[in-house]
Amino acid sequence: MTGAAQPWPTELRLRRSAQVLEVSFDDGARFTLPAEYLRVLTPSAADRGHGAGPGRTVDGKAGVGIRDLRPIGRYAVRIDFDDGHDTGLYSWAMLYDLGRDQPAKWADYLARMAREGLCR
Repeated sequence: MTGAAQPWPTELRLRRSAQVLEVSFDDGARFTLPAEYLRVLTPSAADRGHGAGPGRTVDGKAGVGIRDLRPIGRYAVRIDFDDGHDTGLYSWAMLYDLGRDQPAKWADYLARMAREGLCR
């Protein structure tokens, strides 16, 4: 195990009109995460399941927005979506990974949607 510190968020800014969450980290990384992207990749056990693997494919969220952000201790944020979903806890590490790997994760999601015949 290395002693390297994980990037720490310095700012979370919700842009409701654009339906995005902007996240800045102390290493200089800055990500703009669309509400739909965050919603379909929720860490919630209701959608991910309780085991390893991608869980179920969440569809029909193209127009979803974010109602509110609620800090959970010093390690995560709970995102309340306007479709009623509010059970996913997004750790700082998860938000960083979602930002860093956004192109690959989004392409994988779209490929899963196509394979399963689902619509955004």
